[in-house]
Amino acid sequence: MIKRRMDAAARKRAIVETAMPLFARKGFTGTTTKELAEKAGVSEALLYRHFPTKAALYEEIQQLGSQVDPALDALDALAPSTAILADMVHAMFQHIVFGAFDDPATSKIRQRLMLQSLLEDGEYARVLLSKVGGRCLPIFEASLAAARKSGDLRDPGMDAGNAFWFAGHVACQIAHSRLPGSEVIPYRGTIEAVTAEAVRFCLRGIGLTEEAIERHCKDGLGTLAAIAGAMKEHPAPGTEAQVLSAAAAMATSHDSPEEHRAVAAAAGRAG
Repeated sequence: MIKRRMDAAARKRAIVETAMPLFARKGFTGTTTKELAEKAGVSEALLYRHFPTKAALYEEIQQLGSQVDPALDALDALAPSTAILADMVHAMFQHIVFGAFDDPATSKIRQRLMLQSLLEDGEYARVLLSKVGGRCLPIFEASLAAARKSGDLRDPGMDAGNAFWFAGHVACQIAHSRLPGSEVIPYRGTIEAVTAEAVRFCLRGIGLTEEAIERHCKDGLGTLAAIAGAMKEHPAPGTEAQVLSAAAAMATSHDSPEEHRAVAAAAGRAG
């Protein structure tokens, strides 16, 4: 079988795909151009042809990470309500802790990239969180207002935007403690039960009444489940979700160059 040479765009994409799990595991400063070239199956000279510097490659990953999936545009069509507020917190935990609306290995790459970014200049985390906030905060804040109007919200005495991020912090801590592959924090109960408790904990902190929490937590995810499911089934071309799904296999085989090359070839094969 004759294999056609990758075009420049496909080669560049394959390099980005192999670079993501490397940066996720070792960080920007800990990853060498030699390693990047080896994992991508190219020479350092060819790597530099596509990315003049390691910083340029990392910037490409940052830009990719800032592309929020177009499926989130569906948030704009939702009518703010107590139900949507509860759904958003549920969805946040399901997505961050379990990767429920994404490939779980993909979620781990994103989490490791985030942690490595925070240990360095924070730019990847800054860009991505800015985009997430820009997309999610308006409907979250509007749903808080709707819950208050309907009598489902006590005044928590905190900024609505901060409430959103605080809930995210709890979800991220649970998720990050599971990155080693075994439980680190001695929670009592299954991870599913602990996560359900954490959702209720955050909803109380946000200010929802016990009656509203019980009403909207008993059936789990609602409206946002369909939206998130669509995101998982149909990742938008060229977004972080699509590229990370190809890179995820590399992140789960740390010591096998043959497997890495096979994944890179499959991701960028031109024929």
